[in-house]
Amino acid sequence: MTDWNERYKSGDTPWEKGNPAPPLLELLEKTDREIWGDGVVLVPGCGSGHDVRALADAGISAMGVDLAPEAISRARAFPTVADETYTLGDFLKPEWQNGKTFAAIWEHTCFCAIDPSQRPAYAAACSALIPPGGHLIGVFFLTPQGPGEEDQGPPFNSTIEEIDQHFEGHFERIHSWVPSRSYPGREGDEWLAIYRRK
Repeated sequence: MTDWNERYKSGDTPWEKGNPAPPLLELLEKTDREIWGDGVVLVPGCGSGHDVRALADAGISAMGVDLAPEAISRARAFPTVADETYTLGDFLKPEWQNGKTFAAIWEHTCFCAIDPSQRPAYAAACSALIPPGGHLIGVFFLTPQGPGEEDQGPPFNSTIEEIDQHFEGHFERIHSWVPSRSYPGREGDEWLAIYRRK
């Protein structure tokens, strides 16, 4: 199992780009504010909080959660942009989910970072935390590994069909597209999707 806190401490963080995900910025420009709902948007595996701050800067209340204390410490070290908070915890644990509800979830790099065996727990967490009518909105990294390297993550490969299968029990996909803006090297390998909680 990956020791995420140690990776932050040692600087082994290739996912840390120093700015918000370009597909999130594209999404904020292209879509109506209503998809984010009226409450707090959760960002699981928030890392240093760049996406959390981008949401807050767009007028969306956001909470980042990460299981690595070093990540949360770094996120909190940045100047506060607007209505944003950071909390230490394991998003996949039912005890962390207990009593919590979010208007939406923004997914970026968490789904591909966890071991594929944990993806059912990820889908269960989303369904537990988002009320009917709320949205799971995310950019999914489809093919970070080449042929024969699929199990050498993180990040781990996924397909659109597999992603749909994980969420179809409690969500319906209402929109998706390949983003026109990506980090260098990820062009064509990312997929934006909006799922609505049934």
